[in-house]
Amino acid sequence: MPEITLIATQEAKEGYEFIYQGGAPVCRTCPYRQACLTLDAGRRYAVTRVRPITHPCALQETDANVVEVRPVPRTLVVEARAATVGARIEVGRYACSRLDCPHWSVCAGPSLPAKQRYHIERVDVVPVDCRIGRTLKQVEAV
Repeated sequence: MPEITLIATQEAKEGYEFIYQGGAPVCRTCPYRQACLTLDAGRRYAVTRVRPITHPCALQETDANVVEVRPVPRTLVVEARAATVGARIEVGRYACSRLDCPHWSVCAGPSLPAKQRYHIERVDVVPVDCRIGRTLKQVEAV
């Protein structure tokens, strides 16, 4: 079953990608919040289908279309022992201050949520060269 949410009509196009930020205070009283606030905050989604249904949106101050979305895979760095295709893992930012590391943005960067569950779809065979000595692998996960 596809995931459904509402997004502003001008953004409701197949292939449009966005990072879901979660609900705002104005959403608490919205009659459509049960359909709209169903996604995981901090996760990137892509619109796969636009339904011909619109509702007023107080947050966007415009109409919003009902859309079907899918999570977009993202590159992550995980402990090598947990890097298995099909595994469900919980990943967050690693404590690392080595900004000179080429993997810092997918390992400890600010774009990562504090903790989130992912499903590993692909594992790179080459281990990540960790500047602080961890045994890590790069994966694609949703």
